[in-house]
Amino acid sequence: MTTAQNGITKEQLNRVARTLKAVAHPLRLKIIEALEGGERTVGDLVEAVGAKPAITSQQLGLMRDRGVLEARRDGPHVYYRLANRHVLKVIRCIRQSCEAGSGKV
Repeated sequence: MTTAQNGITKEQLNRVARTLKAVAHPLRLKIIEALEGGERTVGDLVEAVGAKPAITSQQLGLMRDRGVLEARRDGPHVYYRLANRHVLKVIRCIRQSCEAGSGKV
């Protein structure tokens, strides 16, 4: 395991970068925002974000594959929820930074 100067391993840095890439898209950020209050069905998320079902499902799958979201099936419905609520803290921090300044990060 390779460790950087500050004690973070290369593997940890790669995992952080992969997570940031997974949320770094306006539609994916909208989905995460819609999930702040708890799990929702795919149909609920489609309605909440205003995107086509196929596009929403594609983005949900990407975030699930990267460990940002978890899914469960209940009959004909698939429910999504945040797998790691720490992602919300990072997004809120960036949002506050944008709101406090000129919008540039």
